[in-house]
Amino acid sequence: MAEVFDNRPCFLGEGPLWHPDRRMLFWFDIIGKRLLARGQDGTRDWQFDEHVSAAGLVDAATLLIASETGLWRFDIDSGTRSLLAPLEADRPETRSNDGRADPWGGFWIGTMGKQAEPGAGAIYRWYRGALRVIAPGISISNAICFAPDRSCAYYADTARQIMWRQPLDAEGWPEGDRAIWRDFTAEGLWPDGAVTDAAGGIWLAQWGAGRVARHHADGAFDRALTLPAPHASCPAFASGRLVVTTAQEGLDPDALRAAPLSGQVFDLGPVAGARDEPRVML
Repeated sequence: MAEVFDNRPCFLGEGPLWHPDRRMLFWFDIIGKRLLARGQDGTRDWQFDEHVSAAGLVDAATLLIASETGLWRFDIDSGTRSLLAPLEADRPETRSNDGRADPWGGFWIGTMGKQAEPGAGAIYRWYRGALRVIAPGISISNAICFAPDRSCAYYADTARQIMWRQPLDAEGWPEGDRAIWRDFTAEGLWPDGAVTDAAGGIWLAQWGAGRVARHHADGAFDRALTLPAPHASCPAFASGRLVVTTAQEGLDPDALRAAPLSGQVFDLGPVAGARDEPRVML
């Protein structure tokens, strides 16, 4: 049964990341331009002057943070940041969205139009100081995650209701063509954030469905865990437990009254195969 992990409402909660050194969960309110955290030492909250959406773990003191204009080295204690690479900084109509560290120490980040304009975004990989386009023409980038055996990456375009499987080479770059991993159109489901477990299962937040579903690596449905907020946005493993961010975005007043916990972070309990995220190498 879902329990509230943090009751601070986010208009668009996203990008949860567990920091094992600090025993702390970080996540974002993209529209609120905030980074939030909760852990053994209490809660924290950082305000930015632009949209921020995703992070990678660097070390005990440092995160990599993706914003609408760049990838940044962020010092947790001081709240200061320094630019690592610009990200569509010349395109004020776009912002960052879903992102995740890969097993090689790189970082994948998706962008999208601020009004979800069709094809306005892309998915990039940042690796060893260089930023390279992986997939252009994405409307709403989401579900970036990686097979535990390093064989492939997964990512989705929520607007198209499609999630792809992209084979990878020995250094984590795309090798060969992507293939549709699962098309959710017929089911009326919208793939959002995702994370893989140690067995290769994919835990996928499904926007509008109020649940996180686990699928096997071949795409077959395994099971789903429900929560009292329709817009599940992204799951993460936090010390062996599954947590998920949610959103108020897209809910009218009647829907918010029916689901007043929307925008909060939920704890869905312990799951087998939970694992920590890889670290980004700067």
